[in-house]
Amino acid sequence: MKIIQMLVGQMSVFAYVVGCEQTGEALVIDPAGDEEGIHSRAMQEGLEIKKILNTHGHGDHSCGNKRLKDLTGADLLVHSADLGLLTSAHTAQFIRSLGCPPTPAPDAVLGHADEITVGQEVKIKVIHTPGHTPGSCCFLCEGNLFTGDTLFVSGVGRTDLPGGSWEQLLNSLQTRILTLPGETVIWPGHHYGPSKSSTVERERTGNPYLR
Repeated sequence: MKIIQMLVGQMSVFAYVVGCEQTGEALVIDPAGDEEGIHSRAMQEGLEIKKILNTHGHGDHSCGNKRLKDLTGADLLVHSADLGLLTSAHTAQFIRSLGCPPTPAPDAVLGHADEITVGQEVKIKVIHTPGHTPGSCCFLCEGNLFTGDTLFVSGVGRTDLPGGSWEQLLNSLQTRILTLPGETVIWPGHHYGPSKSSTVERERTGNPYLR
């Protein structure tokens, strides 16, 4: 399995290319700008993008959906609870303000514990972690957790936007992330912390919101 972390867009968002080295098939998590660069990097690595996953429906994470989908023909997937947010007029207006075309509707919706397969070796488990948004998800793959805006390095996602809930976020963190093995690598949705990645144990002991 190959993981490529890319800092893209105008809001310090991390996009991820996750690829199967055996078959060359790949998926992208949260295209949020520089879609041509994401596509080009994947091709340089010998990867063909087959799926696009959104950790949640906010426009800063989904603004690249249409361009990347047009470039690759990949299927778009998002959790069912964020379908309305992803395709709302407000999100479309925000995406336009970033200079991007609004996202299309997803090709399929996700639920908790669903498994997404790409190639032979990439098997991603969907972990529903509501709190930042109702449909926020983390994606777990071979000891790697892509956390979107649920958990950052030394921080957590905000809950003051419509659909956010601090109580739900804390429950998601405590019951669905901190219960994972301590060596699980955390790949956050924004570059807000002192490093580009972390581990569950490091955040359990050092994140001021989790201590």
